[in-house]
Amino acid sequence: MSFFAVYVFTCRECEGQYVGCTTSPLKIYIQENNRTEVTEFLLLGFQVSRGLRLFLFCLFLLVYCLTICGNLLIITLVSTSKNLHTPMYFFISHLSISDILLSTDIVPNMLHILLNNGGTMTFIGCMTQFYFFCTSEVFECLLLAVMSYDRYVAICNPLRYSSIMTSGHCVILTVICWVFAFSVTSVYTITTGKLIFCGPNIVDHVFCDLVPLLELSCSDPIIVHLEVSFIGSQFLIIPATIIVMSYTYIVLAILRIPSKTGRQKAFSTCSSHLIVVSIFYGTLFSVYIVPTEDQTLTMSKILSLLYTVYTPLSNPIIYSLRNVDMKKAAHETLRKRRIW
Repeated sequence: MSFFAVYVFTCRECEGQYVGCTTSPLKIYIQENNRTEVTEFLLLGFQVSRGLRLFLFCLFLLVYCLTICGNLLIITLVSTSKNLHTPMYFFISHLSISDILLSTDIVPNMLHILLNNGGTMTFIGCMTQFYFFCTSEVFECLLLAVMSYDRYVAICNPLRYSSIMTSGHCVILTVICWVFAFSVTSVYTITTGKLIFCGPNIVDHVFCDLVPLLELSCSDPIIVHLEVSFIGSQFLIIPATIIVMSYTYIVLAILRIPSKTGRQKAFSTCSSHLIVVSIFYGTLFSVYIVPTEDQTLTMSKILSLLYTVYTPLSNPIIYSLRNVDMKKAAHETLRKRRIW
């Protein structure tokens, strides 16, 4: 079937208000049967005043730089400091890798959208962004469950901890998390990519997320919905169940410790992880599991920023500022560099 390309300059309208014209053409393909197939999407981002957009640009740029620097610092410290060669810090370093992947996938294009009051993204580029976004989210769900199991073994079975959480087991668990994340996300991305997009190509969001993409599909997205319901939900509910069960046993074990100092010391070893879990699952459930009917598009965008922009920044802050070993390793590294 032959087709030819057409470039269309379009003006955007949001909630009845004119918000400007695109500076670059939107490219579609018209086939011989007059059905159009969208090859580019227009992401609106935040339709606000220019001054506010510049403020958000500077804010997100600062957050992105701090996120990259903070997570690279954790990876460097865990790799170079022998005191941090433990299962918990090994998992934290991979969490930092996932945070860097997520931030780099979302924030640079978001900055471009803020500067230009919207921006185009090719169909392949949109699917690629969606793929790495989902990969990072699925991996973090699985890794947080593994980390909760690590804390469970450390507190409830301390004498067997070194024999259970060996370096080999930690590597295997982490590789399994990455493999499951990449493979499951591939299923979503391939199925979503096979949908037909022949109508409007305006995505009223800050990145290519699943829900706004399905709303633009001209074909029936029932298969994608089934995959999310039967496959995707398992990678959210099962890790969450493991985390809840692990911390239930942890709390019961801590309450059985006779001394107050011992209880505080035991709880401090898992408090950072518990804070990260609460932030991650709290925002994730509020957006995808229990969204309110009157939730506006702006509120949905703000909530999505919490787990795509600010959570990757909060993780290194929580694990570094609240962690004595991490701060000690940083001080030793700085001292050695001064001596050198």
